Amino acid sequence: MSKQSISILALTLLASGAIVKHRGITIAGAQATNQGEKVLGVSQTDAADTEAVAVETIGTTVVETGAAIAVGDSLIVDVQGRAIPVTGNLGVGAGATAMTSSAANGDVLTGGDLPEYVFADALVAAAAAGEFIEVALRR
Repeated sequence: MSKQSISILALTLLASGAIVKHRGITIAGAQATNQGEKVLGVSQTDAADTEAVAVETIGTTVVETGAAIAVGDSLIVDVQGRAIPVTGNLGVGAGATAMTSSAANGDVLTGGDLPEYVFADALVAAAAAGEFIEVALRR
């Protein structure tokens, strides 16, 4: 595994709380704490509250895993900001009205974010949590 990333864009943010290197970072500069939450990128250093932290946002980077991952898996963050595979497919909830077309039944999907924000794709496999793998960040 290569630990060198090809960064096209790294931003410097002020940390909002403690940040661990190679974890998902929100747009507010905090380490992700909710599974599947939207992240801006991946931290490149540890940082204490209010310290500057480099965040990779476009290109490839190294991320810590929170579970086993296969090459090509779409990745979301876990409650510690580590990368895990998506947990399922987008589907129609139980009790929802079946639709045949948006013209016949109104809008299908409108506004907002999906329940899981996919931030990257695995370029390297991981056998378990706590490994460091290279990923291609999505934008």
